Amino acid sequence: MKPKTEKKINIKAELLSEINKTDLADLCSVTEEAIKDGGGFGWINPPPRETLKKYWKGVVLIKNRKLIVGRLDGVIAGTLQLVMQPPNNEAQSKIFNISSQFVAPWARGYGLAKLIIDEAESIGLENGANFIQLDVRETQDAAIQLFKSKGYERWGTNPNYAQVKGKKIKGLYFSKKIK
Repeated sequence: MKPKTEKKINIKAELLSEINKTDLADLCSVTEEAIKDGGGFGWINPPPRETLKKYWKGVVLIKNRKLIVGRLDGVIAGTLQLVMQPPNNEAQSKIFNISSQFVAPWARGYGLAKLIIDEAESIGLENGANFIQLDVRETQDAAIQLFKSKGYERWGTNPNYAQVKGKKIKGLYFSKKIK
């Protein structure tokens, strides 16, 4: 009897500056899945596919926004947007923001989210960031634990952060010194 061998899963994070058709389809699919799972970075219900396509195409056009994707065996399975301050905000130019971070439910547990955050921090350092900050709904326990495990410190709470299905949800604010 042959021993059972496990397939090695390949994960990687990368900066995406252009979106091809395959990546666009992946981004739309994983976004829909994340929204249905409750982690759709503001969306409560998946919008029409055309709206998602326009959204993702637009993200890569914004100069002060970096789209970082995580791939599991070559397929985009998660994203994070690293947002730099606009040129007119010199006072906060060294503070970047993490926005719209998620990993598709089927791709969780492989370390992809941590890898995406590591890549965001590296890109932040390369672009002059001293601090990275973010906010998350209080109901997103896995994301909260993830950011805490990566050294992000909670500094505040917004009691009126979001409303989902008629229920008011608090927002939690985190920051990390990276330089």
